[in-house]
Amino acid sequence: MTQPSRRTLDSLAAALAAGETSSRALVEDCLARIADPAGEGARAFLGVDARAVRSAADRIDAGRRRGEPVGRYAGIPVSVKDLFDLAGEVTTAGSRVLADAAPAASDAAAVARLRSAGFLPIGRTNMTEFAFSGLGLNPHYGTPRNPWDRAASRIPGGSSSGAAVSVADGMALAALGTDTGGSCRIPAAFCGIVGFKPTARRVPLEGVYPLSPTLDSVGPLAATVGDCAVLDALLAGVPGEPLPAVDLGGLRLGVPERIVLDGLEPAVATAFERALQALSRAGAKVKPARFEVLSEVVLANRRGGFAAYEALQHHRALIERAAERYDPRVLRRIERGAEQTAAEYADLHRVRAALIERAAATLADCDAWLMPSVAIVAPRIEDLAADEDYLRQNALVLRNTSLVNFLDGCALSLPCHAPGEAPVGLGLFAAGGSDRRLLAIGAAVEACVGPA
Repeated sequence: MTQPSRRTLDSLAAALAAGETSSRALVEDCLARIADPAGEGARAFLGVDARAVRSAADRIDAGRRRGEPVGRYAGIPVSVKDLFDLAGEVTTAGSRVLADAAPAASDAAAVARLRSAGFLPIGRTNMTEFAFSGLGLNPHYGTPRNPWDRAASRIPGGSSSGAAVSVADGMALAALGTDTGGSCRIPAAFCGIVGFKPTARRVPLEGVYPLSPTLDSVGPLAATVGDCAVLDALLAGVPGEPLPAVDLGGLRLGVPERIVLDGLEPAVATAFERALQALSRAGAKVKPARFEVLSEVVLANRRGGFAAYEALQHHRALIERAAERYDPRVLRRIERGAEQTAAEYADLHRVRAALIERAAATLADCDAWLMPSVAIVAPRIEDLAADEDYLRQNALVLRNTSLVNFLDGCALSLPCHAPGEAPVGLGLFAAGGSDRRLLAIGAAVEACVGPA
């Protein structure tokens, strides 16, 4: 099939309102892309209820024809990561371990908010088992290939792997994901789309299978920053006003001098430097700066951090019952939680609170901070066959994005590569609670550095 056109949610809403397209037409195009044997639908989706989504689309179209107030975005199909409850369906979290669990009694809160706005969940997307890796590999259901270089079988990034591929391949017009250490931003960076990690407390987590309750957040993946802003407002339950225009002239953009720039692959370093130069030419004040707290965040997480400890507490009984059904690599990461005692875990919370407080002044010194979302371009799946390569690349892929989760910030990844180049994500982050301001800055940055 041809590459999908990247129409924004607002342009689709306008086309629906004007009768230039219909919800059924949008759904049929997405379903055709999911079913395309040359595409990634069979690996990107764990379940698609074509009959239900077609019926819902027809109801919305009929309501529009009758002049009923169906909602601006009603009828636009979106994908939902297999971490969210959908009423009547089993939430397997990308695992075989939960295959015999009871169906969900109701939608997750985030799904319910999207449904109430008229968005149509078209299917459940594949993911790293239990969301515990940034690479996106899944030995149970297969790994969706990165649409950028399908022939080379490159990874999609994770853990929201199917979510990113569904948007990049036009199988959904936006996606609902989660981000505990980069799980929205990493696959967005690798697949050439936009991923947003809101402040953790911004979107309710009810009905979301947990990885690390301390760090888990719910965020969107979409074609543009503006689309992520539309979804963010709905998910957070805040007014969906258009983002204010931001003038890049005089904007203070900091670049941490350590950690996030270490070991960059040449393609990433080139795209990142080119983006910084474009922003400088546009009048932004781009300045390298010391961000000492970042080094201390790395040290604080040396025993697996919150995710390993909290995952082990949640999975202990499941592991005792069905350890052989886990992805062995995910299981080993969960079992790292045993390296921390309860006292050390409690101390980690105290350390985190102190580092967040210390980081506040540094974060406030700039309007936003910049870094490469990921230090490398998407590697080939075959290059991760050895466990040592998997562990090394996973740590590197998560390195930059996970810093923001620990510091309770909000963050965005948007494409900054030139057309024809490997996708590279430009990461923006700011203090927690400044979500809409960061999205507005991100829209201005996107217009300056995004692929033409």
